[in-house]
Amino acid sequence: MRPVLYGICGAFFFAFTFILNRSMEISGGSWIWSASLRYFWTVLFLLIIVLLRKQLVPLLKIMKEEPLKWLWWSSVGFGLFYAPMCFSTAYAPGWLVAATFQMTIVFGSLLAPLFYVNIETAEGTKRVRSKIPFRGLSFSLIILAGIVLMQIEHAKDITGKELLFATIPMVISAIAYPLGNRKMMEVSAGRLHTFERVLGMTIASVPFWLLLSLYGLFTEGMPSSQQTIQSGMVALFAGVIATVLFFRATDLVNGEMTKLAAVEATQPVAVLFALLGELFFLSADIPSLLSWVGVLTVILGVILHSFASRKKAGKSLMLSKKAESIR
Repeated sequence: MRPVLYGICGAFFFAFTFILNRSMEISGGSWIWSASLRYFWTVLFLLIIVLLRKQLVPLLKIMKEEPLKWLWWSSVGFGLFYAPMCFSTAYAPGWLVAATFQMTIVFGSLLAPLFYVNIETAEGTKRVRSKIPFRGLSFSLIILAGIVLMQIEHAKDITGKELLFATIPMVISAIAYPLGNRKMMEVSAGRLHTFERVLGMTIASVPFWLLLSLYGLFTEGMPSSQQTIQSGMVALFAGVIATVLFFRATDLVNGEMTKLAAVEATQPVAVLFALLGELFFLSADIPSLLSWVGVLTVILGVILHSFASRKKAGKSLMLSKKAESIR
C-alpha cells in the first residue's frame, strides 16, 4: 500500500506542472519563460542535492567522455519535451495537456526498435534490438481513443489552427521525452543514479534554454517576478519532490513486477489532480461528459498497458534466470 501511496503523492506534485503553466499563461506570461526558467531553477535544486550526495565530480567526469551526445540527447529529452508542452498550454487547458501527454506511452512502445537490450542465454549475454510490444500497444490504442474523445470535445470551442497548435507540439513532446531519456540512459550505461543523470541532462540542456531565453528576451521582454516564482515552484514540486516520491515508491517494491506496475499505474492520476486544481484555483470550466469519458479512458489504458508490460518483463526475467541456471 505504501508504494502506491507514494506514487499517488508523486502524481499530485507532478500535476503542479500543468496547473502552474496554465496559470502563468492566463496571467499573461510567455510560454518561453515558463519553459526555460523551470530548468534554470532545476539546475539549482538538483545541484544542491547532488553536492550533498558528493556525486558531482563523478558526474562531470562521465559527461566529459561524450559531451556532444550529452548536449544533443539532453536537448531532445528535455528541450523538445518541455518547450512544446508549455507552448500547447497556450491553446488548451492544463488537464487536457496532461492527458494528451500520456501519448508518450504509445510512442515509447513504437520507439523500441531504436534501442538494444542485453539478453541472457545459455550461450551467454547477447545484445539484441528491442521489439515493439504489440500486446501492450493494443492497450495503447485505448489511451489514444481517450485522447481523441477529449480533443474532439475541445475542438468545438477553438479554430482548426488552434487545435493543431494544441496537439502537434504535444506529439513532439511525447516522442522527445522517451527518446532523449532512453538515449541518455544508454550513454550513462547505468553508472549514474537518477538525480545525477537528471542533473547532467539539465546542465547539458542549458544551451538550449539560453537560446530560447534570448529569443524570449527580444520578443517578450523580461519575465515577471510572479512567473519567475511560479516556474521555481514547478521545478521544486515536479522536478524534485515528485521525482523523489516516485523513485522512493519504485525502491519499495524492490523489483516485484506486479507491484511495480501498480506504482506506474498511479501516474495518470496526475490528470485528475490537474483537472481538480484548475477547477478550484483557476476557475476553469467543468469538462463535458464526453471529456470525462476521455479522461477515464486514458487512465484505464495506462493502467492496462502498465500491467501488461510488467507481466512481460517478469516473464523475461524468469527466462533469463533459467538460462543462467543452465550455464
